[in-house]
Order: sequence, then C-alpha cells, then structure tokens
Amino acid sequence: MFKRRKPRSYGQLASQMIYPPGGWRRASAYVAHRLRRLPDQPHRIARGVAAGIMVNFTPLFGFHFLSAAAVAWIIRGNVLAALLATFVGNPVTLPFIALMSVKLGREILGQEGDLTPQFIFHEFSKATGELWHNLRALFGPSEMHWYNLGDFMAQVFWPYMVGGIILGSIAGVITHYLTVPIFIAYQRRREKKMADRIARASARAAQLAADRAKGGPGQ
Repeated sequence: MFKRRKPRSYGQLASQMIYPPGGWRRASAYVAHRLRRLPDQPHRIARGVAAGIMVNFTPLFGFHFLSAAAVAWIIRGNVLAALLATFVGNPVTLPFIALMSVKLGREILGQEGDLTPQFIFHEFSKATGELWHNLRALFGPSEMHWYNLGDFMAQVFWPYMVGGIILGSIAGVITHYLTVPIFIAYQRRREKKMADRIARASARAAQLAADRAKGGPGQ
C-alpha cells in the first residue's frame, strides 16, 4: 500500500545519498524537526546527538548507524537521536572530517606527510576491493593477498581512527552542552503551548456549560 508505484533505481538511490531531492537545507531542517520532537528528556536527547556526532568522525563507514546506537546505549542517550545525528556525516562534510582526522592521527602516530581527501577515499576503495577479493578467494581458485590492506591500515585507517576519536569526542562534548539548553527551551515552549490550548478548551467548555445553564432545562 505504501510502496512507490515506480521503484527508484540504484542510480537514483546513490544520487539522493549525495544530494537529497529537497536539498541539504530541507533535509537538515527535517532532521532538526525530528530531534526537537523526540519524546525524551533533553539531556538524553543531547547525549544521543553527541554519540552520533562522535561516530561521524570515525572511519567505520557502513557501520555508523550501529556504532552510534551502541555509543548512545552505553552513555544512556537517546538511540534515535544518535541515528539522526549521523546525518552530519554526509558527502558534503565527510571530506573535511576525513582530512582533519587523518592529519591529526598521523601527527600523533609520528607519520610524516599530509593526505588529500581524494587519496583517503581512494585507499578506502582499494582496501574494500581487496577485502572482497579475499572473501571470494575462500571459495574459489584465486589467491588471497593483503598488501593493499596492510598499507591502508597503517597509513590511513589507524590515523583516521585515532584522530577521529579525539576530534569526535571533542565535537560530541561541545554538541552536548550546546544542545541541552536548546531542547529544554523547546520542550518548555511546547508544554506552555499545550497548557494554553488546554486552558482555552476548558474555558470554551465552561462557557458552553454556562450558556446552556442560562437557557434553562428546556433548552
């Protein structure tokens, strides 16, 4: 009943991951709207957002949802808020996140030379291809090899992980303390609006009852 009459092709799905149909501004507004309306305590929602933000800085592509949910559960945050916050890690922001994380990680690990975002994601592609090749080799005649994965882990993945955890933790803490007051203010405003609606409804009901009483028992 709720399926599309014409299913989207894989090309459309891929393009919409890079650029949503309504644009990034509309998509961001939708995520913010969903976060504000989550039925939970403000500090738990803020913890969930912080968990999602932190995970966005890690190189666990394909596992950000699961990682964000796990971190949110560990710190007793709202899991749905964490999943929504992973939206921050999109094709627009990921190159900058990757560049900063890898650069910091390489400096901490004592590795020289800066890497470009293009090189980083190209290495991810090569490592993924080699991993799939080795998995297929378990069931076929091909020989397994690990030289691409070895270089990738040493030069990209571990620096990315080290730098990403540090930057992500900092970004998560800052996000938490910035968003708690926002969620508190929004929920108070919603409660006030709800109380005003209830008061107006009660006043109308009381007025209606008074009008009927004035009309006498025959009315």
